Amino acid sequence: MQRSGSQKQQNYMFGNGTVTRGLTMKTIDLAVQSVTDLNRELHAQADKLNEKDWFVENPKGQHNIAVGLDEEISVDIKGPTGYYAAGMNKKATVTIHGNAGQGVAENMMSGKVHVTGNASQCAGATAHGGLLVIDGDAGARCGISMKGIDIVVKGSIGHMSCFMGQAGNLVVCGDAGETLGDSLYEVHIYVKGSVDSLGADCIEKEMRQEHIDELQGLLDAAGVDDEPSLFKRYGSARQLYNFQVDNASAY
Repeated sequence: MQRSGSQKQQNYMFGNGTVTRGLTMKTIDLAVQSVTDLNRELHAQADKLNEKDWFVENPKGQHNIAVGLDEEISVDIKGPTGYYAAGMNKKATVTIHGNAGQGVAENMMSGKVHVTGNASQCAGATAHGGLLVIDGDAGARCGISMKGIDIVVKGSIGHMSCFMGQAGNLVVCGDAGETLGDSLYEVHIYVKGSVDSLGADCIEKEMRQEHIDELQGLLDAAGVDDEPSLFKRYGSARQLYNFQVDNASAY
């Protein structure tokens, strides 16, 4: 059984505001249908492309919701999600109205994923592109091995975030846990609050005008009204790029 959205414009109330959708919205109730059913219908848009706006009720922390999307559709999920929500996303805009479990937006290629609550560990892991916005806090290993994604966390992040980060930007409006940016490559990390400790080869860097401009663009994209000059920038010291003969015994 599936229920389609009303033919009239509807306003849906959540804890943080109202989501308004128009005539093309389709509603899936996960208390009635399975996550497999939902994902199958979302993937079918590659052929049909006639239902752009989706509304998911009663997610109740289930795993793998809205994964592998490959079209410019919008998916609003009313409630918390489990592991790997919006993983492997490409082109779609996914909004989770609540908290997200481990690996939200993992391996995302493009599009936007917005978590209105907190995110568990490994948010945005290995992701190649797109924008991930987390209104609350993110757990450990946020942006681990990120490869081009932009991540904006309005709260704080846990330890080992951006470990082996290769490309992209990580913006933290709160504080960062221990070992930030360990063994990173060319990611730009911007933190407004305190940093417990930096990982291997991660150092504080000069905040030049080009970085102010870049950060302003990221804050604007995430809907954050903050002052870029209050942030500090961290990046790679580039000491791990090449083999050092003096360290041969450690290899």
